[in-house]
Amino acid sequence: MKIIPEMLRGGSALAEDYIQGTGRASDLYEYDILHADAYAQRAKWLDKTEHLRLNRKDVVACLRIYNEQHNSHEAVRTSLDRLESPDALVVVGGQQSGLFTGPMLVIYKAATIIKAAREAEERLGRPVIPVFWIAGEDHDWDEVNHTYVMAQDRQAVKIKLNKQPERRSSVSAIKVDTAEWKQAMADIEQNLPDSEHKTDIMRMIEHGLTDSYGLSDSFARLMGRLFGTYGLVLMDSADPSLRKLETSIFRQLVQHNDELETTYQTTAARIMDYGYHLQADVHEGGANLFYIYEEERLLLFKKAGLFTDRRGLVAFTADELLEEIDRHPERFSNNVLTRPLMQDSLFPVLASVLGLGEIAYWAITRDAFGVLGMQMPILLPRMSFTLMEPGVEKHMLKYELTFAQVRDGLVERKKQWIATQDQLGMQDQFSTAKDAFVRMYKPLIQQAGMIEKGLLQLGETNCEKILGQIAYLEAKVQEALLRQNGTALRHWDYIEWSLFPFGQPQERAYTVYHFLNRYGLDLMDMIMDVPLDLSGTHRVIYV
Repeated sequence: MKIIPEMLRGGSALAEDYIQGTGRASDLYEYDILHADAYAQRAKWLDKTEHLRLNRKDVVACLRIYNEQHNSHEAVRTSLDRLESPDALVVVGGQQSGLFTGPMLVIYKAATIIKAAREAEERLGRPVIPVFWIAGEDHDWDEVNHTYVMAQDRQAVKIKLNKQPERRSSVSAIKVDTAEWKQAMADIEQNLPDSEHKTDIMRMIEHGLTDSYGLSDSFARLMGRLFGTYGLVLMDSADPSLRKLETSIFRQLVQHNDELETTYQTTAARIMDYGYHLQADVHEGGANLFYIYEEERLLLFKKAGLFTDRRGLVAFTADELLEEIDRHPERFSNNVLTRPLMQDSLFPVLASVLGLGEIAYWAITRDAFGVLGMQMPILLPRMSFTLMEPGVEKHMLKYELTFAQVRDGLVERKKQWIATQDQLGMQDQFSTAKDAFVRMYKPLIQQAGMIEKGLLQLGETNCEKILGQIAYLEAKVQEALLRQNGTALRHWDYIEWSLFPFGQPQERAYTVYHFLNRYGLDLMDMIMDVPLDLSGTHRVIYV
């Protein structure tokens, strides 16, 4: 297996500085991941602060029920047994529950969690359990209701659930009907090319979707099939049983809300003063909590002494809100700024695995941890990959293309290549012919205009028509060249659609089932065999 580091465009300057230990990022995070003793320091702090977190056995009992339903593997049961041990720590990371597990970056994040937990366990000599946080409380349905595969014609095909929820509900609360699951399965089966693995892959997908209430359930089942044997523990942030355990934490988030808001705003201003961009909104008066009212997830704000939403559908005093939390904790959920606090209240988090954008917005929360007597955990960047298939590599070698050239876009390079296929030099000949025509014809027009003024305009019009006819023939010649090189141009398209569909990295578009259909479940073992790299480097894996 060949693995080559490559650069990707974009990313967060703040996250990059944090990972590399440069700039002023170190002032915005608790731990330096480059420090050799960071894990030991964090573990020592966690050992002293068990009392700040929810009862470990209660959390594990809740996770046992959930994982038996969705992720029933002996290795997961072992992980949960080990998590009950007072000295057990956790490496955690999460993602929204996308259709067919969503894009490949979800798979890479889960792999990073597992491998980072293993490495930490070896370094510390104590149990470190991998946990995947399914963000089922999120409500962005349009972000998770679809995915992409590459169909027979080597173009990306979007597969989407047609359901449109009437309200902005949590994804875990949105029911997907049997007919919709069947249509999604039919769509992916139709668009996945035939292969020796397709029957097994479709059987796996059917297991994940059949009888699932919604996207979060199907996501958990499919992730369990892929990672259960590695002992990855799954949890849904919208699990009602978990919500009951979190009652005391929601109370703290309300009781300290003003202080939390102040820390978020102060830190956000500091980040911008350092020259970085904010990756999450910090609203004035924001409570950073959601309340579910008539199945709709409402973001709460503080106004005139009340906790209310933008439309004024609900309004609570602080005491009323605390009473509502006690009666109905399942009606509450976190936003991006309070979720890290909830996560560390549930688990002894040694480290949290995040994407670069997540690392950047977590900076806003550092001092908020201190409000609740906690510390921000170590933040680890998820591994980032592009899978280079043999056919794509072959075409890139043939046309002498590098990964960077594909990354930066092939439009101009493709034009240049087409020009080289013009063996007769037709483009140059047309250019010469047009220049020669204008050079000879323009003086005639000027002389005609001297005879009669109206002939000047007529001549100019006539000139444009003739140039238009030449351009028409030139375009037809270009079309003929494209037809002659149609196969080669399809190769170029295949390269682009494979590595950067829609101009974005492969890992942000295609579902893992596109690749599992081609290479079988051995692909998962291959991904898990890739050495752990927490430097934030993007790597190309030659399959």
